[in-house]
Amino acid sequence: MRVHGKRYRAAVGTLEPRKLYPPRDAVERVKAAAYAKFDESVDVAVRLGVDPKHADQMVRGAVVLPHGIGKAVRVAVFAKGDKEREAREAGADIVGAEDLVERVQGGWMEFDTAIATPDLMGQVGRLGKVLGPRGLMPNPKLGTVTFDIARAVREAKAGKVEFRVDKAGNVHTPIGKHSFPAEHLVANAMAVIEAIVRAKPAAAKGTYLRSLTVSTTMGPGVPIDAQAIANLFKKAV
Repeated sequence: MRVHGKRYRAAVGTLEPRKLYPPRDAVERVKAAAYAKFDESVDVAVRLGVDPKHADQMVRGAVVLPHGIGKAVRVAVFAKGDKEREAREAGADIVGAEDLVERVQGGWMEFDTAIATPDLMGQVGRLGKVLGPRGLMPNPKLGTVTFDIARAVREAKAGKVEFRVDKAGNVHTPIGKHSFPAEHLVANAMAVIEAIVRAKPAAAKGTYLRSLTVSTTMGPGVPIDAQAIANLFKKAV
């Protein structure tokens, strides 16, 4: 049985039991309750009313956070010719074609995002067993297989995050750092939630947003009123 430390228990004590908070209040509670000596990541966790065992209820997508995630993103691009030059000019950290494929096959993984041009996917596809489990495999649905390399690199550098529902029906996504202003964290959180709502499968029935929680790396989760958020998006449609 896990036993939480004194500082964690003190942080939990600042929250009202069973209360659901508006997004701004939840973020402010998270920031106030943080106690770690480093700049913790802030994450949003969403429990969805889907059954990921069925292919038609998978939820996956990507979104560019309006205020980034608070860290430098290392971008690797599989491209050649003019697209290689385009990637370098856009700020990619490493660019290559067959040579980069071989380098990754040899165990090099010093990057956070991988982008590829469609003409190289035949070769990049060989890296599926290496990149797939790490969530780094380029995917056209996520905008990481494209000929618009400059845009893809700029979005990745600006703070594009990918999300995917896990086996339990949950989505966990970073929305920034504890040092971010509360309004930036709220804007990032709402961007992620909106993207998840837009990714709702047609086969999903009943309540889609079942629960929303925001937390820091070390701190307790603060629950957000999921129904109020769902109603907000319904009115926006």
